[in-house]
Amino acid sequence: MIATVLFLVLILTLFLSVPIGICLGLATMAVMILVDGTPPLVLLARSVVTGADSFPLIAVPLFILAGDLMQHGGMSRRLVGFANALIGHIRAGLSYVNVLACVFFAAISGSSPATVAAIGSNLIPEMEKVGYTRRFSASLTASSGMIGVMIPPSIPFIIYGVTAEVSIGKLFLAGIVPGVMFAVMFMIVARFLLRNETKVIGNTRDFDASLITTSFRKSVWALLVPVIILGGIYSGIFTPTEAGAVAVVYAAIVGKFVYGDLEWSDFPTILAESARTSGMILVLVIMATAFGRVITLAQIPADLAGWLTGLSDNPIIILLLINVLLLIIGMFMETISSIIIMTPILLPVATALGVDPIAFGVIMTVNLAIGFCTPPLGVNLFVASGISGVSIEKLSRAILPFFAGMIVLLMLITYVPSLSLALPALW
Repeated sequence: MIATVLFLVLILTLFLSVPIGICLGLATMAVMILVDGTPPLVLLARSVVTGADSFPLIAVPLFILAGDLMQHGGMSRRLVGFANALIGHIRAGLSYVNVLACVFFAAISGSSPATVAAIGSNLIPEMEKVGYTRRFSASLTASSGMIGVMIPPSIPFIIYGVTAEVSIGKLFLAGIVPGVMFAVMFMIVARFLLRNETKVIGNTRDFDASLITTSFRKSVWALLVPVIILGGIYSGIFTPTEAGAVAVVYAAIVGKFVYGDLEWSDFPTILAESARTSGMILVLVIMATAFGRVITLAQIPADLAGWLTGLSDNPIIILLLINVLLLIIGMFMETISSIIIMTPILLPVATALGVDPIAFGVIMTVNLAIGFCTPPLGVNLFVASGISGVSIEKLSRAILPFFAGMIVLLMLITYVPSLSLALPALW
């Protein structure tokens, strides 16, 4: 009865286009009012307060604000310039520059759509000038943007860490190797797709060591961001939350006083944009606290575990089913919402199979990151489409070769957990 009311109200409100955070709260409230034997309604208010009272959760608005300051402060443009100087001379080099720039910006933003917006607005027009089609450039950027939630700092990793009560620092480390693997895969697929594009391959500049030196000097302040954030966390100087505060101060100082791209008049707009984004995410998180308690009360995780093990007692098959479920959810639901709702349901199933919670966090994040690139939700597709002018339909077809590579690596990360756990084991 609890599960029926809970998900019926949730689905109904979602179809009515009610914001997901409010949907979670209304579904929880409906269970407490309509179902006998459930906790009193005051539990919802208490859960909202206790859900918001979380020190690690403060990292989310801080990293969002830091990312906005870095994007408006000219760091993304300088990172693209450095990536271009570094590998732009290689045949079909701008495609590699696109991917490498996404890796650089991922290490300072923690957001996939922000990575696509920052890199795409700089590189898609430049790639078109030297012969790349807009479809290819936009599909590559939309795909590479998913690295934004894998390379630390990652906002989905923070949300998963808070929801699953696992180390955010270890999650950050766990995302590095998979993130690099995806970057290499995108470069390989891009080179394969360009194998017959003689104009693109032939339009390559000469190697210029002085250009590397010059662009490095311009971008060094941006390149120092991941060094400061990750170095501070893993050396024990500050926590991930404190790292977010350091990133905000650093981005503001560099953008205003070093690069000079930020004006005092820009700060109210940046703060307002960040506040809107942070507000949506934090409402989700605090409402999900009560929602998760009701899910546990209804024994939904135990029932799901029993249902999956009833289908098969083979962990390989069960993990495959979990992946399929998460891929489908990622197509229709926003990543943060999916993590908040599905973690308390699927994590007990995964741990019962012997999957490490850190490794499962990477599996879940990669699955849902693929959802950034798949319609109908596909936020990366919409961002890339808006920048390039290529329709969502054409972009969805152009991204298929990259999607195939994503699925191959997803399977590899799922069934070879050491890829995710090697670095956390050293910390």
